[in-house]
Amino acid sequence: MENFVVSARKYRPQNFNTVVGQSHITTTLKNAILNNHLAHAFLFCGPRGVGKTTCARILAKTINCTHVTKEGEACNTCESCVSFEKGGSLNIHELDAASNNSVDDIRTLVEQVRFAPQAGKYKVYIVDEVHMLSTSAFNAFLKTLEEPPPYAIFILATTEKHKILPTILSRCQIFDFRRINSNDTVTHLEEIIGKEHIKAEKNALQLIAQKSEGCMRDALSILDKIVSFSNGELTYANTLEHLNILDEAYYFKLLDYLVKQDLTSAMLLYDEINQKGFEGDMVLYGLASFIRNLLVCKDAASAKLLESIEGWREQYLTTAADISTPYLVSALNLLNEAEIQFKMARNKRLHVEMAIIKLNFLQQAIELSMEDNQLVKKKLIESHYPIRLKKILPLSNISVNQEAKLIIETAPVAKNKNKEPIAPIASKVTLPKVAALESTLEAPMETSIVSPTKVATASIPTSPSPATNSSSNEGNKKNLLAVLQKKYGEKYEIEEVIESLPLSMELLRKCWDDYTQYLETALKHSAAGTFKFAVLTIEDETHFTITVPALTAQKFVEQERMNLLEKIWDSFHNRAIQLNILVAAGEKEDVPLHLSLNSKQKYERMAAQYPLIAELKVKLNLEVYF
Repeated sequence: MENFVVSARKYRPQNFNTVVGQSHITTTLKNAILNNHLAHAFLFCGPRGVGKTTCARILAKTINCTHVTKEGEACNTCESCVSFEKGGSLNIHELDAASNNSVDDIRTLVEQVRFAPQAGKYKVYIVDEVHMLSTSAFNAFLKTLEEPPPYAIFILATTEKHKILPTILSRCQIFDFRRINSNDTVTHLEEIIGKEHIKAEKNALQLIAQKSEGCMRDALSILDKIVSFSNGELTYANTLEHLNILDEAYYFKLLDYLVKQDLTSAMLLYDEINQKGFEGDMVLYGLASFIRNLLVCKDAASAKLLESIEGWREQYLTTAADISTPYLVSALNLLNEAEIQFKMARNKRLHVEMAIIKLNFLQQAIELSMEDNQLVKKKLIESHYPIRLKKILPLSNISVNQEAKLIIETAPVAKNKNKEPIAPIASKVTLPKVAALESTLEAPMETSIVSPTKVATASIPTSPSPATNSSSNEGNKKNLLAVLQKKYGEKYEIEEVIESLPLSMELLRKCWDDYTQYLETALKHSAAGTFKFAVLTIEDETHFTITVPALTAQKFVEQERMNLLEKIWDSFHNRAIQLNILVAAGEKEDVPLHLSLNSKQKYERMAAQYPLIAELKVKLNLEVYF
C-alpha cells in the first residue's frame, strides 16, 4: 500500500515562482540573489501557513545553486539542488527553536558556524519558531548573528515578532509575510484538484478558502479531509456539512423576519438552527459577519470587501439596498456586545434569544429616535454643579408703570386651596425674593407663585412687612412681593427666597466663634480648644481652608464638619460653600532624651555621669553588647 502524502507537503513550492500570494517578498529575494546583495541574517515573520519556512528553504537552495537562472531561480539539476531535494545537503541546517531553545543548543549552533562549507558557497542556518528561544539563548546568539563568517547566512522564522528581542531585530533584514487572499487560494486549489483529478464546485473551493482565513496550509488540510469525506467529489452541500458552517440562506431568512418584526418566525428559525447542532456563539458570530457584509455592500466602492462566495453576491447587494444603514450599524453593535458577553451567560440559549428579540424591535426603536428622517443625537450633559445661581434684578428696578406688564401673560393652570383652577401670574422678568416652581428656574418668563404643597419650610406672613412698606413708598416704586401677597395671600403661601451673601472673613469669623461657643456649652472642650487655635483662609467665593496644628486637631474638626457647614450655610444662605482642612507643617515635637538615644549612647551617657560604672567594667573585664 502506497504511503499517502498530504497535499501541504506534496505540493510545497520548490521555487520562488510557485510561492502563492507573497510576490513582494519573492521578487526582493530573487533580485538580491541576482545582484549579490544578500544580507547575513533574515527574519521571516507573519501568520501561520503562509510560506515562511518554504521561502527560507527555497532561498537556502537557490544561493548554493551553481547554475542560477536569469530569473533568480534554482536550476534543480546541479549537485547542490539534487542533494537538497533528497534531504542530504550538508550546507543547510534546520533548527526547531520550539524544542531546542536552551543556551546549550545555541552554543552548539555557534560552534558549527566556525567550520567553512566543504562544497558550495554558503552554509545556511534556518531557525524556525525563533521566538521560543530563551532570553539567555538570544543573548548567546547576538555576537554571532551580528558578525558571522562571510560564508554563514541565518534565516529566522517566527509567527510572533513582538516576542523577539529588539537587539535581534536590529541585526536582521525583516520580511513581513501577509495572509493569502481568497482568490489566490482558490486558484491554487484548482491547480491541485486538476492534478489529482478531483471534481469540485467552485463554490465549495471558495468556502474552503474563506474558512482557512488566509492560511494555505489550513486550506490544503481542509481539502484533504473533504476529499476523503466526499469520496473525491466536492460539492457545496457536503462542504457545508463537513465544515459545520451555517448556510447564508438562513441568515437572509432570519434578517427578513427581524426587519418585518415577525418574532415568532425568527424564534422558530433559531430553534431549527439550534436543533442542527450549531452553538449559540457560532450563530452570533455568523450573523455579525453577515450584517458586516451587508454594511460594506451599501456602497459600490466598498462592495469589494464582501467576504462571501460569488453565488450570494447579487443577493447581498439587493438586500443591502433595502435596509437602512442605521439599522445595520445598530444591529452590528448589538451582536458584538452579545458575542462578548456570551461566555459569561449561564443560559446560553436564552442569551442568544434575547439578542434576537432586541434585533426584532430594533427597527421600531430607531424609528422612535428619528426626527425629520434623521437620527437625533444625544445631547452632551454639562458638568455637575451643586447649585446654579442666576443674577436677579433688584426689586427697586421695577417701577409702578412696569408692574402692569408683570401680570398680563398667562401660564400653566394652577389650583387654589379649594381645588378650583385659576390662571397664575406670569412674568416677563425674573421675580426676586419669590419662590418658584422647578420649571421656572429654567425659564424666567414663567410664574413665580407656588402651591402650598411646593412651599418650603420658612414662609413669610401674608401681611406686608415694614421693610416692604418703606420700599414701596420710595419714588413711586412698588414692592412686587407686597402686590402678590395682597392679591394671592389668602390662596397661596408666598415664600421669600433670600439672596446668598458673599463669603467674607468678618461673617465667617462670627460663625466660627459662635460655633466654638456652642462646643464649650456642649462640654466638648478638646474640640473647642482646636477651633480657637485654627486659622481660617478664604480661597474663593465658595471655598475656605481651615489650618490646624496637628493630626489630632484635624480629627476634631472632621467630627464637626457637617454641623459646622449647616451653620455656615444658614448664615450665608448658600449651600455651595465647602471647606478644606489642612495640617500645618510645624516644628518637630520634643522627644524625651531616653527615647531618642540608642543602647550605646545610653551607656556612654551613664558612664560619663557615673564614672564608677566604667571602672567596674574595666575591673571585671566585662564586654558590653549593644
